[in-house]
Amino acid sequence: MKFGIFDHIDDAGTPLSQLYADRLTVAEAYDRAGFYAYHVAEHHTTPLGAAASPALIFAALAYRTKTLRFGPLVYLLPFYHPLRLIEEVCMLDQMSNGRFQLGIGRGVSMYETQAYSLDFTQTQAMYHEAFQVLLKGLGSDELDFDGKYYKFSKVPMVLRPVQKPHPPLWYGVTLPDNADWPAANHVNIVALGLRANTSAVVERYRATRAKHGFDPEGTLIGISRHVVVADTDEEALRIARRAYPRWRESFRWLFARHGTEPRVIGIYPPAFDDLVKLDNAIAGSPATVRRFIEQEAQASKLNYFAPWLAFGDMTLAETLRSVELFGKEVMPAFAD
Repeated sequence: MKFGIFDHIDDAGTPLSQLYADRLTVAEAYDRAGFYAYHVAEHHTTPLGAAASPALIFAALAYRTKTLRFGPLVYLLPFYHPLRLIEEVCMLDQMSNGRFQLGIGRGVSMYETQAYSLDFTQTQAMYHEAFQVLLKGLGSDELDFDGKYYKFSKVPMVLRPVQKPHPPLWYGVTLPDNADWPAANHVNIVALGLRANTSAVVERYRATRAKHGFDPEGTLIGISRHVVVADTDEEALRIARRAYPRWRESFRWLFARHGTEPRVIGIYPPAFDDLVKLDNAIAGSPATVRRFIEQEAQASKLNYFAPWLAFGDMTLAETLRSVELFGKEVMPAFAD
């Protein structure tokens, strides 16, 4: 099993300059600990995501880390001009010497979409076109495309990625029905939701790959959970019980501003202990966390686990200790 990291870079109650500096310090710790990849969410006009321009974080990571792969989970394709995004992806893959990971998606928040003056009913079609343009531009010397939303004629592709024909693709999946496309197109996934749902996503993904005759282990099939590791169960729970409610408030903040709730708010109850009861998180000693991941792996048959190890108002010291213990006392148990 490989291990990655998922991160919203959500509001921690500190100045933004400190939040960014701390996350880069933590990313260096991920690098030292041997994590496979660092996946950063993209959000706008909400305290859930301070990395509104994730490419800026990635540019810093290219020179602050050595082996850690990194990328968005996901770039919101309708929010970008495709040509600009092609050029940014090429730059980041070159700057990192081929470590960039390309997560792509539409964006699930209508309120973030509206803030960019986009029509939410059109963004699914825009996403599909933008994705075609993105792959064409990354894999060719000249870009031609004639679509409803985007048109290009003989545009020279001067910048090229290190990884051919393009960096590895990633997709976030919350419903089993949405697992077919990434499975059939060799796209790595990270699933979110309760264990019954994530298990169903992974099962559907593997079944689709088997139907097409593909290697079931040829892609990374992951799940993400909130995780805190400390020297004792009591210390880890103390941290998680304090930090999680702040993350949850950031998660629902933009929706609450419009008098609604996120569609999936039910899988994120107000208290961390209730989140644990749903098997949607764990906080404990390395032994406790190992047992949780073993149960997750048995239930879902995953080959990738990408926890949140930094969220809410966790301090830098708390996060670094959690990363250290996870790297030294949790990950080695799954090396085979």
